[in-house]
Amino acid sequence: MTGTVESVPLITASILSKKLAEGIDGLVLDVKVGRGAFMKSLEDARELARSLVRTGRRAGVAVTAVLTDMEAPLGHAVGNALETAEALRVLHGEGPEDLRELTLVLGAEMLRLGGERSKANARRRLEAAIADGSALQKMEAIVAAQGGDARVVAEPDRLAIAKRSVVVAAPTHGTVMSVDALAIGLAGVALGAGRTRSDQEVDPAVGITVHAKPGDAVAKGSPLATLHVHRARAGAEVASRVAGAFRIGRRAPAPRPLVLETIRR
Repeated sequence: MTGTVESVPLITASILSKKLAEGIDGLVLDVKVGRGAFMKSLEDARELARSLVRTGRRAGVAVTAVLTDMEAPLGHAVGNALETAEALRVLHGEGPEDLRELTLVLGAEMLRLGGERSKANARRRLEAAIADGSALQKMEAIVAAQGGDARVVAEPDRLAIAKRSVVVAAPTHGTVMSVDALAIGLAGVALGAGRTRSDQEVDPAVGITVHAKPGDAVAKGSPLATLHVHRARAGAEVASRVAGAFRIGRRAPAPRPLVLETIRR
């Protein structure tokens, strides 16, 4: 035991120190809330968000914190290459609806900090940048400036993804009531997509594709998720954990808002 506690001042310092050291003028933070987030409750997330905004502004930086839901996985991808490819597809005008919406919400806040007064105009500017390809061009420039292969921006399939797959099938007919984001995340770590110690290596090629989200109707035997692995045995060992993350019932759950709150002061 290390005696570690969840200290909002320490978390605030850890998050902001790196950002402020870069000499930024404005900052938009996505503060996740829920089962798959560091802050499980809205109250705790709100406390952290207010601390981040207050501290940033005292340092002379305009900060906005957007509290967003993380009870279920965002998008469909879990894993480094999978998530990168999914994010790039948003810039192509594709990608999951929830990931695209969150991208526009956070981007609009960034434009607001940059001087755009109209939320509607900010959103239109972002949608136009995706539609005319300028968002992709900017991403290519960013990747190239850091010595990366900019071709992956136009061709996300260039990213190396583990070739073997293990499908997790629905055990019965019904509607997905919930997907435990924490369980899915820990399953990804077990596959090698994350780590529990700083000396562990992360395998960017492995991960999980979540096919069914809360509210989706599923048939018995239909895919709930696909595990991307180098060895089928590794996937089989984790498959039961992924299956346990899905709760299937008869009625669709009440929809959950993606954006829970925005804190600007």
